[in-house]
Parts: sequence; C-alpha cells; structure tokens
Amino acid sequence: MADDALLVKRNDALNVNTMTQNNQSVAIHQTVRGSDWYYTVCAVMGATALAILIASSRKKRPDRVFFYLTSGLCWIACIAYFAMGSNLGWTPINVEWLRSESIVRGVNRQVFYARYIDWFLTTPLLLLDLLLTAGMPWPTILWIILMDEIMIVTGLIGALVKTSYKWGFYAFGCAAMLYIFYELAITGRKHAQALGKDVARSYTLCGVLTLFVWLCYPICWAVAEGGNVIAPDSEAVFYGILDLLAKPVFSIALLYTHWNIDPARLGLRIKEYGDSAFNSAAREKANIPGHDAPTHQGQAYEPDNVGGGRAVGVHGIGENTAAAHTTGAHYAGQAPAHDRSTVV
Repeated sequence: MADDALLVKRNDALNVNTMTQNNQSVAIHQTVRGSDWYYTVCAVMGATALAILIASSRKKRPDRVFFYLTSGLCWIACIAYFAMGSNLGWTPINVEWLRSESIVRGVNRQVFYARYIDWFLTTPLLLLDLLLTAGMPWPTILWIILMDEIMIVTGLIGALVKTSYKWGFYAFGCAAMLYIFYELAITGRKHAQALGKDVARSYTLCGVLTLFVWLCYPICWAVAEGGNVIAPDSEAVFYGILDLLAKPVFSIALLYTHWNIDPARLGLRIKEYGDSAFNSAAREKANIPGHDAPTHQGQAYEPDNVGGGRAVGVHGIGENTAAAHTTGAHYAGQAPAHDRSTVV
C-alpha cells in the first residue's frame, strides 16, 4: 500500500506556492488543471529545444544559426512555462469589470508577467528566423524588432493597469503588430522571392503560420487580462496552444524547409577557426579579397596618363587608372555576388 502511494500522480505547486503575493490574495486564479497544462507545455518546449540541438550536430557550426535561434526560443519558453506551472511569476491586478460567473468572480485576477518576459525574449528570435531567411538588411531587422518590443511592453503595461486606460496600451500594441505584419507580408516576401524558390517557400510557410498565430494573441488578451471574460485555466489553454504553434511547430517547419538551404545564400557566411576560405595564405593564392589580404607594400608605382599612378603587382591590386575610377573595378574591391548589402 505504501509503495502504491508513492506512485500517485501529484501536483503540489499550488499548495507550496500559494495564491498570495505581496500580502495580497488573488480571487480569480488558476487551478491544478491549469498548472498541469502549463507543465505539459513546458515539457513539449524542452523536448523540442533538446531535439533541435541534437539535430544541429548534423550541420557544421557556421551553418547552425537557425538551429540555435529556434532552440533558444523553445528553451526560454520552457523556463517560463515551468514558472507559471509552479504558480510563480505573477501578480494580482484589480479587474476593470466585475463578473457574476463563478469562474471569473472577484475583485482581482492573477496576471502572469512571466509570460511577457518570455515573449520579450523569444519573439525577437522568432522574427530573426524569418527576417534572416528573407535576407532583409540589418537596419530593417533592428527596426522591426524594436516595434516587436514595443508590442510586448505595451501588452504588459496594459495587463497591469486596472482602469480603462489599459485599452490605450492595447491599441499601441496592436498598431505595432500591424506594422510588423506589413513588413513580413510585403517587404519580407519580396526579399525572399529574390533569393530563390526554396527560400521563398520556407519564408511563406513560416510567415503565414506566424501571421495567423500572432493575430490570435490580441484576441486572447482581450478576453483574459483585458476583459476578464474567460477563466485563468482557459487563458492558459488558449495561450498555450498559440505558443505551441508559434514556437515548436514554427521551429520544426523552419528547420525542415531550411535543411538544404546554404546560409551563405542568405548573406550569413560565418567565419570558423581553421576555415581555409578565411585563411590569408589561401586567399592570396586564390586572389580572394579580404580585410587581411596582402597589402603589397613596397611596390613601385609608375605614372599614368591621367596624372595618377598604378601599382606594379602580379594581381593588379591598387590600380589607379581612369577606368578604375570610372567603373570602380579595383578587382580586390568588388562586392561578393551574394553579399547581404546587395539585397535592397
């Protein structure tokens, strides 16, 4: 009998971490079922993150950027869901509207700020996956990520406000989200199509999934933290399903469609120690330009007919002729064919 008792499934999180924060009790809160769901999502996130890391071992280190980004966002979500399942990372906030239904009856509601910390860290990683796939220029990437952070922060502030002013922050967040949607659906799609059909296919699949899932988050916020319409357990299920689609499902889809795409095509040629392509001697032998290429110091210069001069060297590096000034063809200064800067 004692051995059977040890095998009983038990979740004591709500008994250990009670419904009191800062000497204030919360009336509308999650139950054991909500905690169990949070732990389930935590397990899925952790398993996905680990599986991605294992799969990354089949790629060379310079080619693992998308593996690390997707694994990282799943690890962060795993930690956040562990906190919420353990009934931690929340604060009681007075509701704007008092409801009569028993599941949402009370003066204050449990709001998980751990969820917003998760989103603040993971949504930029998710956007990086998409924007790097499309070969977007870095200034645009940084600007879109800033809009994303504004979206998350305004959502958090709105959730912590007890008056109708919360909907002002909700509006700011929705405006930022719509701008992100425009960049992903219009600008990003054009960049991805310019990189080839396989890149466009990967971007379109993951981009459509992201747009559909992200569009549902404001709906959940409006009926949960915003309007106090659904119970915290229902909120947990709603957000949990969205996060599973936005993180593990998105990650698997991205890596599957990315598997045969060389990151160098996307402007992501990453240096690794011992890589011959970045070795000075090998570059000089192959006449590949680089910042540490030979400078050909000590070369003699001969005057030309335009008042300049040209270097006497075996590779013609350092020519200063009229043609060079007109066309910019200094041989060693030509941009690589797939340089990120060439994608506008």
